Amino acid sequence: MRINLNAYHPIAHIEDNLVYGSNGNLALGFTLSLPEVYSLSKDDFSKLHQQWFQAFKSLPPRCIIHKQDLYLIKKYNPQNLPQTSFLAKATCDYFQGRTHMVHQSYLFFVWSANKALNASKYRNPFRKVEPSIPLHLEESAKKFKQVVRDTVSFINSNGKVKLHPLSKEQVTAHCKDYFNGYNSDVDTDIELSAANLQIGDHLFDILAINNERLFGETIQPSVVNDFFSSDDFVFHQGFIDGLGLDLKANHIVNQIICLDDKHRWRTLLEKREEELKKSVNFGSQNKLILEKIRGILDQINRDDNSRIIRGHLNVVYWHSQLKALKDIGSRVKTSLKALDIKGYYPTGEARKHYYLNSFPCHVSNFRPDDLYVTDLKHALCLWINTTNYRSDTTGVIFNDRQYNLPVLKDVWDERKKRIKARNFAIFAPTGEGKSFLANNILRQYYEQGIRLVIIDLGGSYTKFAKLYPNDHIVIRYQQGKSLGFNPFYKNPEIELSSDILEDLMAFVAQLYIPQGSLSKYQAVALKRILKAYYHQVNNGHSLQGFYNFIESQRESLLSKLEIHSDYFDVSGFLHVMSEYVNKGIYSFLFDHTQDQSYQLEDKRIIIFELDQVKDHKELLSVMLKLIKSAIERTIWRNRTEKGMILFDEFAKQLKFDNVLESVEFYYQAIRKHNGAIGIILQSINQLPQNSTAASILENTQVIYSLRNEKGYDPLQQRLQLSNHDLNQLKSIRNQLSADQKYTEIFIKVGSQSNVYRLEVPPEVYAAYLTDGEENDTIMGLYQKHNSMEKAIKEFINLKKQIT
Repeated sequence: MRINLNAYHPIAHIEDNLVYGSNGNLALGFTLSLPEVYSLSKDDFSKLHQQWFQAFKSLPPRCIIHKQDLYLIKKYNPQNLPQTSFLAKATCDYFQGRTHMVHQSYLFFVWSANKALNASKYRNPFRKVEPSIPLHLEESAKKFKQVVRDTVSFINSNGKVKLHPLSKEQVTAHCKDYFNGYNSDVDTDIELSAANLQIGDHLFDILAINNERLFGETIQPSVVNDFFSSDDFVFHQGFIDGLGLDLKANHIVNQIICLDDKHRWRTLLEKREEELKKSVNFGSQNKLILEKIRGILDQINRDDNSRIIRGHLNVVYWHSQLKALKDIGSRVKTSLKALDIKGYYPTGEARKHYYLNSFPCHVSNFRPDDLYVTDLKHALCLWINTTNYRSDTTGVIFNDRQYNLPVLKDVWDERKKRIKARNFAIFAPTGEGKSFLANNILRQYYEQGIRLVIIDLGGSYTKFAKLYPNDHIVIRYQQGKSLGFNPFYKNPEIELSSDILEDLMAFVAQLYIPQGSLSKYQAVALKRILKAYYHQVNNGHSLQGFYNFIESQRESLLSKLEIHSDYFDVSGFLHVMSEYVNKGIYSFLFDHTQDQSYQLEDKRIIIFELDQVKDHKELLSVMLKLIKSAIERTIWRNRTEKGMILFDEFAKQLKFDNVLESVEFYYQAIRKHNGAIGIILQSINQLPQNSTAASILENTQVIYSLRNEKGYDPLQQRLQLSNHDLNQLKSIRNQLSADQKYTEIFIKVGSQSNVYRLEVPPEVYAAYLTDGEENDTIMGLYQKHNSMEKAIKEFINLKKQIT
């Protein structure tokens, strides 16, 4: 038998997502947005199960719910990833064509033209009724749409699951794909015979659950995930998730629920109970069925919310090779056996009709013999509630836990749908890859137009910054060398504002009185002198120039500016500041003639390396003031531009005077400036137990944690993580010896959490290296080429030659 869809089309008419079947049935179609795989706890599965029950229990008799989960093997296409930079292009090339499973979940509400599903034999699903179907069904469609609309609104109010109406084009494509056997390159016919079900190059087969006797003793919303669980923690997955993403084959899971009248079923079951009582001694099977019927009746009588349904579940799978098809079938049986469920293997006419009737418009054609009888709550345990990792429209690239494919994770949350503060913290012991992870986040932030200010103790970010030679500045202390930053520089096109004067006054005061603070009188006097300097000197502004300006007018400056001598000590100022100008011991620090990269406003990556000054109080205080100045000149000044501040090795920086209080201030102020702050710690216990640290943690709503062999209890306690968060943390495993090397990362954004991976191409790996022989080799090549991109390319070629 051959079926040509052009001659026997199952759809008569489509209005938005309302499908008028050629057989007189109505179907309202939706796509489902489901939670990510591994993201749900045991309680989450139970809550979803209850939500589905509440949504469906009040639907009228004759309504059929058809959930169709389509799984296709595809080659990865990175078309949605950014490709504007050297590392971005390398990432796209690296993952291009990787095999993975794509999951699409559909939900159809079907209104059957038949008053009851009581066909004694298989029906022709393509039988046509009158051509004026839409007109005759108009009133029924109106009532049905209202009932479904209320159900959909209830489901969408939960938050974890969303239903989106299918468009006319989506419905048409779904129908064509199904009856074309998912042959993407040709249009073809369905070949039906007793031996084979073939569509184009694809051979199809089916395994079903069509009778309540096939179920084992226990059906529940979730079961233990043995792969991720361990002796000290338990990971959960949906009851039949083994038939979903884990199957790793082209297949469809059809879950069909036919809602019937409970009172009618009570009458039928009571009658059936009486019949079985008479024959209970004639076989153990009769006794078993009697016990099940009594159980159902007891549930109906005890629970007013119970809803008797008839249901059907089947797995349709296909492959071009018969041997591979049989292997898929064996895996389906194994998965069901692990749940103590027996599958039914239809052959001949049954197999043909199981496939044809698993199209939404045809589900009413299943015979009573094809349906199991149970309670709605029982049937909903067979519901698939999770899907692939989901990419956001924009974000930072991590990798999923299934295929290591790139996933865009929106950890900035521009519209603040998930978080109110986008500040983040990274926790991991030494050697677990904190700096590597931070490089990955910062580099992508930069390429998305976010300005970076990085306070570093170990030189971890210089290499990635060198990929953008004209857009970064590294400010570090080196004896005899300028910092490369002139705090007095002002763009001639910018007016001398009060903010600039306040910034300069604070900077000069830090040099002048490093251990104290200026009085209000002194501060006003210093700002007045600074203002006079900029008005009288038109260009070439610098600390040396400011010093010369005061020295040249030391006798008359105060009187000209009407400043009392008690408010500003000219001689004392010149004496103290002489260390930073002319031939003073620190005059090299601000010698801008050595380096013209001091225009912070023009730089989008600003790195302060404090390692060389961490034990030198005076120089450290200067550097910390420069950091404050950099933040104020870049991130604070332009509220429309995104900015990010990172404190690496934050615990070591906490030893610096007033750093914790300064960071708390940044945390409070950053919200108003379209920015974020990140801190990196080996352990959360490195943060003191005080109100300041508590305030910082409260304003940190993006959490990254790498593997920690010592455990995660302190992290859970201080961040108030859920038990499932803790289980996710405990499930972290790294793979650093296989071809596809990766580390795993727990990421929590607001209330949403999951474990991600970080697998990167060789080019990105080379850019993020921070120490070791390979890093030294790359830096040597950089000295040779004066180009980090060329250095990385040559390094990778050298490695290929060696291997």
